[in-house]
Parts: sequence; structure tokens; C-alpha cells
Amino acid sequence: MKSLPLRLLPGDDLRAALQGVLQAQGCQAAFVLSGIGSLSKTRLRLAGAEDFHAIDGDVEILTLAGSLSPDGVHLHMSVADGTGRVFGGHVMTGCAVRTTAEVLLLLLPGWQFTRELDATTGYAELHIRCSTALRATLDT
Repeated sequence: MKSLPLRLLPGDDLRAALQGVLQAQGCQAAFVLSGIGSLSKTRLRLAGAEDFHAIDGDVEILTLAGSLSPDGVHLHMSVADGTGRVFGGHVMTGCAVRTTAEVLLLLLPGWQFTRELDATTGYAELHIRCSTALRATLDT
């Protein structure tokens, strides 16, 4: 495992930036352990909804967590607006960093995450594989 602290810059798309870091690292699996910061635009898909909830204006990121794979990102986030109201859900494309986003990634060399359709849920769900070399190490 390798930890990778990041600071995303104003204007960065939160979701796209994290996907880009995974690709730049040449990694096939990672988790977002923690994230804080602020956004100027927020797009969250609420549980069971097909469309996203838009918040245009300043919010603080209270929590950010999820998994990253080359073929999909699964992030959950909670944010608070200027009145202290809290919203949470799935992070969608279009969340623009306002001043900063400080994120801690855990890269998992030897592991591969993919998103594959699960007949039970009807969604592309996380599928986890480890390399043969890593499996041999884990079995000893």
C-alpha cells in the first residue's frame, strides 16, 4: 500500500481530478480515505435518484470517501452550505473545487478494481482481483 496526499486546485473537477491521479500513477486500485475542502459547484446523486442534486454556491466538504478504478469512480461526499445545512450523496462530474480540496488516497499496487454489472443490484459494482504474485504472498 502507498499513501498519496493530494491538494486539488481551484477550478479542478473533483471526480475527474481523482480519476486522473489514478491514471497518472499507473495504478489499478485505490481508495479515498479522507477529503476536506470547499466547492463552488456541487453535483450529488441522492440515494435512489436518477438525476443529480445541484448546489451552485460555496460549500464546505465535510467528508469524502470512496473507491477508484480505471473504469469507474465511486465516491460519497457530505457538504455543508453557508447556513449549515448538510447534503450528501454520490459525487458526480461537475463538482468544482473553490479554494482547495485536500485528499488522502491509498494506492493498492498488486490489486485491480473493476466495475462490473451485478445482476442482483442492476448496477456496475466493485469487482476485486489481486495479482498472482500478491496472492502467493497473501497465502503464505
